[in-house]
Amino acid sequence: MSSRPQSQRDPAEDDAVLRFVEKFALLLTNAGMARMPARVFSALLVAGSDGMTAAELAEMLQISPAAVSGAVRYNMQLNMIERGRRPGERRDHYFIGDEQWYYTVGHRDVLFRTLCDALDEGVQAVGPNTDRGRRLAETRDFFNFLAKELPMLVERWRQHWEAKS
Repeated sequence: MSSRPQSQRDPAEDDAVLRFVEKFALLLTNAGMARMPARVFSALLVAGSDGMTAAELAEMLQISPAAVSGAVRYNMQLNMIERGRRPGERRDHYFIGDEQWYYTVGHRDVLFRTLCDALDEGVQAVGPNTDRGRRLAETRDFFNFLAKELPMLVERWRQHWEAKS
């Protein structure tokens, strides 16, 4: 939302922001993300540099504190958001960090390698020369390819972004 005090905010601006948050959250939900984490993530995308507290998220999205808690936990497990505090404050603030995308996407190679190891076990379990084994091997090889290519792709993005700045 806006960093201006509530009394100085343009209601049309707030409506436009809320429409964006809900639209983007719906797109994330359609892509497979759970609904509440998608809404919280989308809200944090438009938050100021200090992020938002759980109470602010609940108020903005008109959801319960329990829904915020579950959504924040989910997003943090996926390394999509971070938690911090302002000096002297006791309330946590949730935010999307400066290079959060690099970290979130750039470390998926570890997940892909773990999947490859499990898929390799599956190939051995069903037999490499069976239809099931070939399907598992192809899936393993795909994730292996992603694991090798992803760090290079993220580095190319970083270079692209730095050149653009």
